[in-house]
Amino acid sequence: MALLLPVPVPIPIHGVSSSSSCYRSRSASQVCRVWGWGLLKIQRGGRTQTPTPTKNSLGLSNSTFTKTKSSKKRRDAAVEAESDAISIVNERIRREQRKKSSSPMEAAEADKYLELVKQQQQRGLQKLKGDLSYKVDPYTLRSGDYVVHKKVGIGRFVGIKFDNAPASIEYVFIEYADGMAKLPVKQASRLLYRYNLPNENKKPHTLSKLNDTSVWERRKTKGKIAIQKMVVDLMELYLHRLKQTRPPYPLTPAMAHFVSQFPYQPTPDQKQAFIDVEKDLTGRETPMDRLICGDVGFGKTEVALRAIFCVVSARKQAMVLAPTIVLAKQHFEVISQRFSIYPNINVGLLSRFQTKSEKDEHLDMIKNGHLDIIVGTHSLLGSRVVYNNLGLLVVDEEQRFGVKQKEKIASFKTSVDVLTLSATPIPRTLYLALTGFRDASLISTPPPERVPIRTHLSAYSKEKVLSAIKYELDRGGQVFYVLPRIKGLEEVMGFLEQSFPDVEIAIAHGKQYSKQLEETMEKFSQGEIKILTCTNIVESGLDIQNANTIIIQDVQQFGLAQLYQLRGRVGRADKEAHAHLFYPEKSLLTDQALERLAALEECCQLGQGFQLAERDMGIRGFGTIFGEQQTGDVGNVGIDLFFEMLFESLSKVDEHRVVSVPYWSVEIDMNINPHLPSEYINNLENPMEIIHEAEKAAEKDIWSLMQYTENLRRQYGKEPHSMEILLKKLYVRRMAADIGITKIYASGKMVFMKTVMNKHVFNLITDSVVSDVHRNSLVFEGDQIKAELLLELPREQLLNWIFQCLAELHASLPSLIKY
Repeated sequence: MALLLPVPVPIPIHGVSSSSSCYRSRSASQVCRVWGWGLLKIQRGGRTQTPTPTKNSLGLSNSTFTKTKSSKKRRDAAVEAESDAISIVNERIRREQRKKSSSPMEAAEADKYLELVKQQQQRGLQKLKGDLSYKVDPYTLRSGDYVVHKKVGIGRFVGIKFDNAPASIEYVFIEYADGMAKLPVKQASRLLYRYNLPNENKKPHTLSKLNDTSVWERRKTKGKIAIQKMVVDLMELYLHRLKQTRPPYPLTPAMAHFVSQFPYQPTPDQKQAFIDVEKDLTGRETPMDRLICGDVGFGKTEVALRAIFCVVSARKQAMVLAPTIVLAKQHFEVISQRFSIYPNINVGLLSRFQTKSEKDEHLDMIKNGHLDIIVGTHSLLGSRVVYNNLGLLVVDEEQRFGVKQKEKIASFKTSVDVLTLSATPIPRTLYLALTGFRDASLISTPPPERVPIRTHLSAYSKEKVLSAIKYELDRGGQVFYVLPRIKGLEEVMGFLEQSFPDVEIAIAHGKQYSKQLEETMEKFSQGEIKILTCTNIVESGLDIQNANTIIIQDVQQFGLAQLYQLRGRVGRADKEAHAHLFYPEKSLLTDQALERLAALEECCQLGQGFQLAERDMGIRGFGTIFGEQQTGDVGNVGIDLFFEMLFESLSKVDEHRVVSVPYWSVEIDMNINPHLPSEYINNLENPMEIIHEAEKAAEKDIWSLMQYTENLRRQYGKEPHSMEILLKKLYVRRMAADIGITKIYASGKMVFMKTVMNKHVFNLITDSVVSDVHRNSLVFEGDQIKAELLLELPREQLLNWIFQCLAELHASLPSLIKY
């Protein structure tokens, strides 16, 4: 294929001079595409082809567009703005700054903190996960399941068959876009992963090709970059927490007295959780962020009560956050009862049941420090609530809160100790615990008197419902009847009143008047109401010892964690409890709903909430870490391979660490010293001082240089070409220092950049580079990066090329550990 390249467009795209296309690339067509040639003729087999004129954003062809004078002006202005390379870099820096959660760390203390992170991560993996393996057992696959081969890509599992030639070997057969592949079962168990996505649709867009793995390699690279960004974000979040300090809480004799009031014998897991939390509060200076994962009724609340006592004894406030008012009220009653022997400790409940004057009184008490323990729902996170001296935040059932509430909870973690209680933690929480970036204590041992709940899963029938209720009423118990929506409650209640005319039945849901709901719950807990028809408002915290049967209708409309929590409302006493889960015909259920029900049936033993959350992670994905949807990144390779790549990346944090160098140590060996025009100098108040201030800003960091440039332009307008060259030299030196480049020089057609980075960091940086042309031109050899140009460039154009190249490399910094 011969390329005929005519004169390029006078103003280059993305602020790179037209001669920037002069460096060697593997694909000349990529050069033309990236740098925006005005005309490209491609000669194939003796014929010359001219591409059809492109249409601009107004829908006009280029020839038509140039005939309209006002449109041309608009186009020229847009191109000029786009061609300002410094503005483009500034905009990127501004975007990245908004995402930053902490200030840079000094290199001297970085090693210490990185070692702490590595130790923490290893403890998390060993304690919570054991032997990590996300590969699939071929014998568990069904025909039609999608699988991922690490080297080939995504295929469809067909089956396992014996092949008798030359020996009888069992093979896994996988269908790809361009043919069928077979793989010995032993190899398949080492190389295959199940393809899952974090949403309902589990089908990949396309199958990979056996004879062309380039597309798959690109997808894997995208996944790798996304993973590395996750790792860096996690590292920075955890490092930021490590840098925050508060004095350790004192161990007082009063704690021993408080502990002695606990009427039960703690289980071994519970004892360990007590020790973990005590160490967090009294043995270290960094704020606690611990997840207590324990089944319903396994003693998580007692762990929280001891933490609260420790903090409140030091004259600090504790906040207990619950997702529903029902659970908040129960926490308030338990805490009030436990702290009733301490007259100096005041407990308050903030709820929508209170009048305005009661609320205002509570808010004043919180602000003045007259309330030591504050219990409530998400209203505690509102701007009206001002704490006097908050020391501890206890969050119960974090998965029940919305995104905004979770972000507010996260904002507390840098300044106060946080204890999260959950039977089935949300995948995001579990993910952080598994990777070790969040401390976790697992309570999986049931109390001695607890009996496993018997789970019955079947299609709905009135006879089965009546039989289950009659069985419970005959043994003197009470029944929860749960529906997914308020709409069907009245109909169910009518049916039950007809069937059990002498039994007290009531309705409970979140839209009822406050007093009505409170009275209903009180009567049910006292045993006056025998059947409670309700929504999942009872999902968390309602502890009714005598209620040992729960009926859940339309079970497919609930999430896995919701079902597990609802099932946990029964079985709090020594009686055998029953959970009846009813669904419509199975043919109406989605594959995901069927998987969810199968997981619930499997996890019927006590203490399996944590395992269930792991299954949930496989079914609906681990969601997001920081609130942004990353399904596309996971979709590139599937959840299982994504996870394995993640843990692999976590274990190699040292290899992905970019070491910056001092700004003044960077040598720019280019003899280019432009002279500023006299009219611009006359316009400046103090030219020498302005140049000096620019150097000082560049020496500090890239953010300061960006702010300086923006302020300069705001005050004096767009700088002339010679001043732009001076600014670009400052940007080049600053960006080079940030990514560890110590010297830049050119010799003929070659550009050399001496660097302290290693090959792993170079590969990661170039994988992140958007431009194929830049990525393909750079080669790493020894201690330097090289690029070969097609011809020797004039000095100013060479500076433009280096500026653009470094801007691309510098943009990859969010994927690297920067200490």
